[in-house]
Amino acid sequence: MIKSSKKWLTVGLSLILGGAVGNFVDRLRLGYVIDFLDFFLKGYHWPAFNVADSAVTVGTFWLLFNIIQGRKIIEAK
Repeated sequence: MIKSSKKWLTVGLSLILGGAVGNFVDRLRLGYVIDFLDFFLKGYHWPAFNVADSAVTVGTFWLLFNIIQGRKIIEAK
């Protein structure tokens, strides 16, 4: 179980780190971050974002989910 949880922890942290590095490189190279995913739905405009932003968000939720699941497993023992 520990090896499995470390694997999922590594996945979550990798997503966060990869997204942060991607945005940081854009910021250093261009002085700003390029947000290229822009969605509109029936007059509602979702804020523009990029793949790096998505990686940070997914990685954060991934970690939170696994932390909560880990606590449930520990409490069950």
